[in-house]
Amino acid sequence: MEINRSNVFEILRNTDIRPDKDYGQNFLLEPEIANSIVELADILESERVLEIGPGLGSLTHFIDMKNAHFSVCDIDYRMIDFLKIFYKDRIAYINDDIRKVNVSSYDKIIGNLPYNITTELVEYLLLNAIKAKKMVLMIQLEAFNRFYDLSGENYGAISVLTRLCCDVEKHFVVKPGIFHPVPKCKSVVFTLTRKHNYNEEGIIGTYKLAKSLFLNRRKTIYNNLKNYLGDANKASELLSKLDLDPNLRPENIKPEIYFRMYQLIQK
Repeated sequence: MEINRSNVFEILRNTDIRPDKDYGQNFLLEPEIANSIVELADILESERVLEIGPGLGSLTHFIDMKNAHFSVCDIDYRMIDFLKIFYKDRIAYINDDIRKVNVSSYDKIIGNLPYNITTELVEYLLLNAIKAKKMVLMIQLEAFNRFYDLSGENYGAISVLTRLCCDVEKHFVVKPGIFHPVPKCKSVVFTLTRKHNYNEEGIIGTYKLAKSLFLNRRKTIYNNLKNYLGDANKASELLSKLDLDPNLRPENIKPEIYFRMYQLIQK
């Protein structure tokens, strides 16, 4: 069933469903936007697709039309029960916290992510949805820079992980007024496309290294490495091999340099 501005309010009047603030539920009211989001995933019939947080099914309607092997995951049983009325056994239903779900077998992932767990959830998907060739996600606009920026205060370990795993592309901004209830911020739709040369072991190791070094992001990279390695000489030697200024801060170092740093430490 296509979800639009008029029938959302009819559904809410005729059911016991109410948007739950704790779950970060904001129902998308514009079918054109929903269709545009789904089209970004380039879904093929042979693929396994997962939708996170379907709510009343704004995106579900358009994903279902692709005839792929389709699953939805929602922590709210009311949403699952509502979708079963319309989609019956055409799709698989997962009533659980997505962070507890095995996402390793899906080819494409689509979701309007809850704002309060955005970073944690993207991290979970990057580390565990290892088969997913593309993810199409909608998140709070101001949170997007955590995954996109390569310098400054928004740049951190999650940025390193995202850029090493995927090509990141911002597609369009979504205004608050096309949701019910209306959120206090704009949203952004973006894609994460898994890189072909993805090195799972190396990237996870690099991410753990970056997380440790970013804990003291105002300290120099030399002091951070000295503490991490427990040896001042080893820290100096490593920075020399990388041709890095020891006075740089963690936010001044690009993801590919962190990857090389991890490889040298392993050796």
